[in-house]
Amino acid sequence: MTPNLPNPAIVSQSVTRRLPRRYLLVLCLAYILPGYIGRDPWKNADISAYGFMLEIARGQTSWLSPAIFDQLPDVSGLLSYWLGAASIGLTSEWIPPDFAARIPFIAMLAITLLATWHGIYYLARSPSALPVVFAFGGEAKPKDYARTVADGGLLALIATLGLAQFSHETTPAMAQLCFTAITFYALAAMSYHSISSLALFFIGMLGLSLSGAPSLTLIFGVGGLLITYFDNRYNNSRGTSQTPRSQYLNYAVMLICILFVTAISSLLDLWRWSLTAPEMSLTFLQATTRLLLWFTWPTFPLVIWSIWRWRNQITRIHVALPIWFGSASILTMLLTRTSDRALLLALPAFATLAAFALPTLGRRLSALIDWFTLFFFTGLAGFLWVTWIAMQWGSTPAMVTKLVPGFVVSLSWLPFLFAMMGTLAWGWLVSWRIGKHRSAMWKSMVLPAGGATLCWLLLMTLWLPVLNFARSYSPLVDRVTEITGKANCVDTLGLSVAQITAFKHHGQLKVKSAKIVNRKQAQTNCPWLIVDADAEQAIGDLDTRSSWKYVTKVRRPSDDNEDVLLYKRVP
Repeated sequence: MTPNLPNPAIVSQSVTRRLPRRYLLVLCLAYILPGYIGRDPWKNADISAYGFMLEIARGQTSWLSPAIFDQLPDVSGLLSYWLGAASIGLTSEWIPPDFAARIPFIAMLAITLLATWHGIYYLARSPSALPVVFAFGGEAKPKDYARTVADGGLLALIATLGLAQFSHETTPAMAQLCFTAITFYALAAMSYHSISSLALFFIGMLGLSLSGAPSLTLIFGVGGLLITYFDNRYNNSRGTSQTPRSQYLNYAVMLICILFVTAISSLLDLWRWSLTAPEMSLTFLQATTRLLLWFTWPTFPLVIWSIWRWRNQITRIHVALPIWFGSASILTMLLTRTSDRALLLALPAFATLAAFALPTLGRRLSALIDWFTLFFFTGLAGFLWVTWIAMQWGSTPAMVTKLVPGFVVSLSWLPFLFAMMGTLAWGWLVSWRIGKHRSAMWKSMVLPAGGATLCWLLLMTLWLPVLNFARSYSPLVDRVTEITGKANCVDTLGLSVAQITAFKHHGQLKVKSAKIVNRKQAQTNCPWLIVDADAEQAIGDLDTRSSWKYVTKVRRPSDDNEDVLLYKRVP
């Protein structure tokens, strides 16, 4: 006989109020669209990925092995480059290419939010996750309870600080996040809709592998299969809707999907191990702890709380599955150099665990979350507004002047109006939250999600010109083109993919590579040569048929360590 494990969720029907869908939709749109609209491609990963998409769309490199001047992508996420290139090719006549490349990523962020919501919903409907049944009735109904928990989980995901920047970049990391969420959703819903879940499982696994994470694909797939198997064994004694025969058929199909995706990864040579042993030092431990805390805030404390409160059911799918996904992502973070982007894949799992913490929160802890969030985000939004107003009045703070020397302040009315609307909405949300209303389980996550969205909106409207100046290559390219004028082409030496793409995109220059064939022959015929400062020693090997005259050094204003040298050809 299966033991009846203690359940920490004591939830009445009265707290399973439905979060109004129109407000949830507005919140999601206010979070998704800013950061994709009106922004320049940022260094380094964002503009590098855009460069590969642009080259593929223009037919200047291979779809299967994209390269720019013999430089390969840092992440072999072919699918993200394919999607961006296809979008550029289909919309090139009426949409700027940089925004066209972002359209698939806008869709993938929306899918991430949607898949996370559905994954949490089906996990919350699992028998072991349901709240305690009251002796005289009145406990939460399963579907209402699951919907409320899922609403809280979606708000927790939006509130997570680490999601904002990386989810708004056109990089393989965003594609990996999307397909991780799809795989998570498929495993969570496997016991309810097996056919559609198997299809989503295959799509998620294949997409994640083609996005540059075949090892995580294998870990998620095998772990998810085992967790599903053992959870079904546990639930069979409780009247599961599926027969053991259909369950074994599901396992077989899942195993076939795993083997097929593994074979595809091998065929496309996606298995590129770049593991590094973590440093066993106090500095490394402190840096990792800081990254975990700020990147996953405010979900990380709720994750710890949730694991503790649900510790007696830690082997059940609603706890084990998010722990597996989160642990695998954290382990990847520790063993790779892309620690923050690897941790990004843990966020749907962390949001799930945070959602299951909500039914166990007491009033005092819930009030503490509300008041801390209220003061933190109101203070941060106030700082952003006050500093921006000071800049508009000509009193730019020294901190801003130091970070972006040479930045010229300007006012754009449309972003200003959106920022005002977001701030007024925050004021309304705060007044609603501190008012006397019927309790709802998701209320503790409303202010964190709303505050994170407000600050992201302010950064992507009021502060977008400053961020574009600081994070893009546009100022560097503008300084170079002021000297070169409308040159028909420029040779380059030692530039990164990000820099090459920037000169193509911002400067509309025809960029060529000054390849060194040998010390007596070179492939250079343009009037100007742009050289990375670190490659200056290679100038002497370039050309013996003509000489280059040094003109000047051009520095990217917001970066003291990024200079390019400008040379003019002398006949």
